[in-house]
Amino acid sequence: MQELSHFIDGRHQSGQSGRFGDVYNPATGEIQAKVPLASREELDRAVQSAKKAQPAWAAVNPQKRARVMMEFIRLLHRDMEALAEILSREHGKTLPDARGDIQRGLEVVEFCIATPHFLKGDYSASAGPNIDLYSMRQPLGIAAGITPFNFPAMIPMWKFAPAIACGNAFILKPSERDPSVPIKLAELMLEAGLPEGILQVVNGDKVAVNAILEHPDISAVGFVGSTPIAQYIYSQASASGKRVQCFGGAKNHMIIMPDADLDQAADALVGAGYGAAGERCMAISVAVPVGDQTADALMARLIPKVEDLRVGPYTAGDDVDFGPLITKEAKERVLGLIQSGVKQGAELAVDHRAFSLQGYEEGFFVGPHLFDRVSRDMDIYKNEIFGPVLSTVRAESYEDAIGLASDNPYGNGVAIFTRDGDTARDFVDRVNVGMVGVNFPIPVPLAYHTFGGWKKSGFGDLNQHGPDAYRFYTRTKTVTSRWPSGIKEGASLNIPVME
Repeated sequence: MQELSHFIDGRHQSGQSGRFGDVYNPATGEIQAKVPLASREELDRAVQSAKKAQPAWAAVNPQKRARVMMEFIRLLHRDMEALAEILSREHGKTLPDARGDIQRGLEVVEFCIATPHFLKGDYSASAGPNIDLYSMRQPLGIAAGITPFNFPAMIPMWKFAPAIACGNAFILKPSERDPSVPIKLAELMLEAGLPEGILQVVNGDKVAVNAILEHPDISAVGFVGSTPIAQYIYSQASASGKRVQCFGGAKNHMIIMPDADLDQAADALVGAGYGAAGERCMAISVAVPVGDQTADALMARLIPKVEDLRVGPYTAGDDVDFGPLITKEAKERVLGLIQSGVKQGAELAVDHRAFSLQGYEEGFFVGPHLFDRVSRDMDIYKNEIFGPVLSTVRAESYEDAIGLASDNPYGNGVAIFTRDGDTARDFVDRVNVGMVGVNFPIPVPLAYHTFGGWKKSGFGDLNQHGPDAYRFYTRTKTVTSRWPSGIKEGASLNIPVME
């Protein structure tokens, strides 16, 4: 049995708490490793190492910090296949999807090469009599990230790359369900030239999380996960005086207008709804065809596509469309919600409740399911399923459809498929959701724009990556400067004003 480690002060360190979590192979259901769960003392040791190393790193020229990111990118490309295999083995994703996980994180690292530009301040010469004003962005000190199981490469890089590029040290608490890739990323950052102590990986559970939230030397916390935990972390870390950004759950809708290309829409729904077994915060989980005629035509196209999806282990290569869920508990929860949908009156158009994969009977596989005639009051609509289940809610009109997406308590992503530009523009302007796709099912912005949902999908003022990352991981210092030649008239006791 492999025993994993923390990565503290530039080297692997065995766990000292005596507590461990199980890391499964989701395809077989077997425990493949033990991961140490850190104590508060271990978390503090990582913070103290970061605190010691950070001032020297902050003093490094931003261009030189960007060069570390450039070398890290080269190493990611070099080790892409090895990282993807590790990711697939622990998470269950197909190899192409694992590569995509790494690639979307890599793109944020690429954006961080522009750090010298984004850290430039502002300057106003002669703002007053012999007075110059200028501002500069300075690092916060130590930031921390608490990241989820569903993107074990991408989201850690979304967090630590801009934080470190800004001159901060970073404490990463990855998911204990698939922790190996984050540790490998820390190794590669060290190989790329990052000083020891700047990136620490501390594995753990709620003990480590609470230690992060309460630690006086951690200035900022970022989180991605479920909404209840996002609300908890946001409130606790804010109460401790930290800067916080938390991203929670989702219930993403895709509206299909009567004029849409239904073949294109059906393909988009299958890819967006069932990719990664639905374990994506941006997965489309609700199809909203407008009008019964549109709905009937869409279902006629969807049913055979969903029935033909291939489920299996990542080792099957190109012969599999999606793999298992992350844990047995996740599988049981998804199957329970499917059963509740049937019980509450939804029409189960594609039913794979009896799905079992020969040779992998103990794996955490769930076959693809497709519901029709789902209503707002059903559990499968109200809950984020996080599995290979697509629900169809028929809308009577465009106004009904836009209201469905806007009134939902989550506001992560939404899409509309239409050939009409006026409808699309109206939808983009009015819908109460943070990220919108037009004939594009998963509207995850590229690295140079920001990612973030609204309502119960996002907590905090700033989004992930893009320019917002530099605002989040730095603070502004403003300097008013006048040299001695200008202060010979004696003290002034009144507030300075422009003359």
